[in-house]
Amino acid sequence: MSTVKPVIVFNILFLTLLMQPPPTLPLPLCRSSCGSIAVNYPFGIDDGCGAPQYRKMLNCSTDLFFLTPSGNYKVQSIDYDKQTIAIYDPAMSTCSILQPHHDFVMTDIQSVIIPPSPDTVFALLNCSIDSPVLNHYKSLCFNFSGHSCDELYGACTSFRLFHLLSNSTPPCCFTAYDTVKYMSMNILDCTHYTSVYNTDSLKGVGPLDWLYGMKLSYSVADTGCDRCKRSGGTCGFDIETGVMLCICSSSVNSTRECAAGSAADMAESHTLSSSLQTSVLVLVLGVVFYLIL
Repeated sequence: MSTVKPVIVFNILFLTLLMQPPPTLPLPLCRSSCGSIAVNYPFGIDDGCGAPQYRKMLNCSTDLFFLTPSGNYKVQSIDYDKQTIAIYDPAMSTCSILQPHHDFVMTDIQSVIIPPSPDTVFALLNCSIDSPVLNHYKSLCFNFSGHSCDELYGACTSFRLFHLLSNSTPPCCFTAYDTVKYMSMNILDCTHYTSVYNTDSLKGVGPLDWLYGMKLSYSVADTGCDRCKRSGGTCGFDIETGVMLCICSSSVNSTRECAAGSAADMAESHTLSSSLQTSVLVLVLGVVFYLIL
């Protein structure tokens, strides 16, 4: 039987361990969809994905929701070409259902970077005759696409209740987002509201067929995300500093683009490197056993 000094075996095993790559903490990869809705830049579901200014605005549970201080609004669609997102409040009154009123509140940054679009109209319903929008601020009310408050009360089963209770047609007001942004429903002195979007295309369309909800408009700053995507990466940011990152794999990121031209090339290179290390490890262990035996 061959004999080798224990120190030689120890040195060989020690060198083998040094060849192994150090453990890495994997970065979370960015989910690209929630249900049937694609989630692309500037939005992100997972923290560190998308643009930092839209951080934690979306949540994916069973469905995709847009989060504001006043509640969670179900995302109906995202149009990345027109840079709009359609949302719906499950607790909002519509033409077919009357629900307890509440204010629609956005954060200051949301009001700036992703406000309701100009073709989103808020209908303030069952207002008092002392309501500010019927007196000092009546210029804030308007008719859109030829529609009137009387038409809304007459066509909608849920809103007809206001007429029955008062035996008259209570005032209402079609207005823009800025009105509800600066004045709460208590200040406006209206008991309920609903909102409608794509109002520019609703001329001649009755309230039963309106699109209830809100359409938000957003913008995307030129941060070099296209360069990252072309290299095979996903655009994200450092959750500590907010600095843009190009996420290339579960354990590698870059500031601008993925190395070797694409994340796929990087993954392939990593696989080849791992295979080479495995082959060398097998060879070294074979030598060790040969010397021992």
